[in-house]
Amino acid sequence: MKNAAALLFRSEHDSSSDATRIFMPSSSSEIDSGIEKKPLIPRTTSYGTSNSSSKQKQRRRRVASETSIVTLSLGGSRQSFGRMTIAPSETFLITRLTFKLLTYLGVGYRWIMRFLALGFYAFLLMPGFIQVGYYYFYSSRIRRSIVYGDQPRNRLDLYLPENKNGAKPVVAFITGGAWIIGYKAWGSLLGLQLSERDIIVACIDYRNFPQGTIGEMVQDAAQGISFVCNNIADYGGDPNRIYLMGQSAGAHIASCTLLQQAMKQSAGETTSWSVSQVKSYFGLSGGYNLFNLVDHFHSRGLYRSIFLSVMEGEESLYRYSPEMVVKDPNTRHAVSLLPPIILFHGTDDYSIPSEASTSFAETLRNSGAQSQSILYEGKTHTDLFLQDPMRGGRDDMFEDLIALIHAGDAEALARDVSAPPRRRLVPECMLRLARKVSPF
Repeated sequence: MKNAAALLFRSEHDSSSDATRIFMPSSSSEIDSGIEKKPLIPRTTSYGTSNSSSKQKQRRRRVASETSIVTLSLGGSRQSFGRMTIAPSETFLITRLTFKLLTYLGVGYRWIMRFLALGFYAFLLMPGFIQVGYYYFYSSRIRRSIVYGDQPRNRLDLYLPENKNGAKPVVAFITGGAWIIGYKAWGSLLGLQLSERDIIVACIDYRNFPQGTIGEMVQDAAQGISFVCNNIADYGGDPNRIYLMGQSAGAHIASCTLLQQAMKQSAGETTSWSVSQVKSYFGLSGGYNLFNLVDHFHSRGLYRSIFLSVMEGEESLYRYSPEMVVKDPNTRHAVSLLPPIILFHGTDDYSIPSEASTSFAETLRNSGAQSQSILYEGKTHTDLFLQDPMRGGRDDMFEDLIALIHAGDAEALARDVSAPPRRRLVPECMLRLARKVSPF
């Protein structure tokens, strides 16, 4: 992917499908116009399966100069020493599971190179990780490691806005990590960003392989979502404005969880939370048809034998492929219970191709669900979640997400227009080099 310059206009062009949008760079001659326009997202009201005859209005957006700054919200007093002792214990847990994982992977040339690339990639982004980590451990606006269940790693982190007036919208977020290195702290950058926009974020941790398989991951996610739905009002959240979001493997886990919950309700089972409590589902760079991804992952180093172990065997691929489950005519009633589903993806994503999102969105629409995919031209698997946010200013995916969450709230939308751009966390040269060496 070519990284964007410090000042850049972007325009949105509709594709042939009324439910897929691709953002592409506009001509460089527009950079000198000096006009800054806040993007509008009319598509939030254009769900459905029928083709719309009206044309979407073209919109342009200008990414702020990298000299624009906004104070990183590290405010609040430091946490107590007792609370800080959680960090070493969690570090030990991650280290122990990493070594256990290596016994499954073996120490082949390909994995050695990938681990080296991952280490160099993390080193290049370290300036951003240090700042976000400081915020994560010292901010009084984070409630870390809240227990939501009785299984290992049944914990979640809450990111609370500084403004405590009124009930806030809530995003329950399932982090990615290839089903083997996921961790709730990976969502701290997103939690920081959204809490600055008056949104509560709950980053839900879950058991990874080999500590657990996909069944346990879905079970943990369901318990975490249940905790959010039933307790978020105690933390200032609005139980009527809860959004579910997942990234990469987390998007797969969250979609499986949502669909299985809908199937339980359709069968008349008693549940601790309802899919009707989820206002919308946002999937970021996710995979939803495992049959199409087994060989792809194998070629990229997540070997077939390991992947099938994570997914509880080849016979379980159907059950944990949301796209295949939605195609089953017997699940039509369960699919009708699903909330609107919006899938974000970069066109240069080589970890999980963007076709995973466009195909799933089309399958959902064909089955009567409200769904759309939003594509970002030239963006990779990590651009949308790491490099772009650390670049500062404004980025398309984040602004689209905010607009969807605040849709219908005129006051919140007005605050978004005047919100200062985020400050840069990592120098541009390091971001570009990190993108080249990224193992994802």
